[in-house]
Amino acid sequence: MNDKVRVSNLNMTFVSDRLERHVTALDDINLSIDTGEFVCLLGPSGCGKTTLLNLIAGFLLPTSGSILVDGTAITGPGPERGMVFQEYGIFPWFTVAQNIAFGPRMRGASKQEQEEIVNHYVDLVHLKGFEHHYPGELSGGMKQRVSIARSLANGPDMLLMDEPFGALDAMTRETMQEELLRIWEMDKKTCVFVTHSIGEAVYLADRIVILSAHPGRVKDIVSVDLERLRNRSSAEYFDLYRHVDTILRQEMARSRDQEQVEEV
Repeated sequence: MNDKVRVSNLNMTFVSDRLERHVTALDDINLSIDTGEFVCLLGPSGCGKTTLLNLIAGFLLPTSGSILVDGTAITGPGPERGMVFQEYGIFPWFTVAQNIAFGPRMRGASKQEQEEIVNHYVDLVHLKGFEHHYPGELSGGMKQRVSIARSLANGPDMLLMDEPFGALDAMTRETMQEELLRIWEMDKKTCVFVTHSIGEAVYLADRIVILSAHPGRVKDIVSVDLERLRNRSSAEYFDLYRHVDTILRQEMARSRDQEQVEEV
């Protein structure tokens, strides 16, 4: 496979005016993501998962190091990188169809093209019959389907997803994971997915990138060699879950020990 994303010697430091000090969020990150790969970023709270995703999206620029997408350095957001947020990221004053058509309309697509795009993605995310509903009339899972459809309607090469199912109840969350994989399997867009759930990462990912506690470093990269769709109750699934859980617990214990030493 060819590299879709290459992160090299990446460092990200924020300046805290309130604390009058520099805060290192990410430290010497090196990572490559293949074209068509589904990668989950997993780690303790505050480890820099979302910061790394925002750097790949171009919402932030690194303090040092580089991120290349298809060999080109990222200098800002671009239409080839579609973003899906936990808070849905859709306009409440637009209908489902208007939300999906928004990106193509901004790009100058004709009304016929917009209609074709809307019909295609409404079918894809199983929202037929809800085209003229407003977000306030939809469930949380349906809103997230609109958000995914809206992102895909822009024709991105990549999907960047920041805990998109974190606000959903357990059953809806599992359903949305299955729906996302169904959509992803159709054209295998490169997907980078931030989560704090080990189970979600094991269910979705080709590889799980585990970040260390603050500051974020690549602690480990775990390949998930389980056939899709994955059986959440299988012995193989639980073995991998326990393996990732052990790595995370060891890292969190190390971080606590380090904090105690620093306090002394």
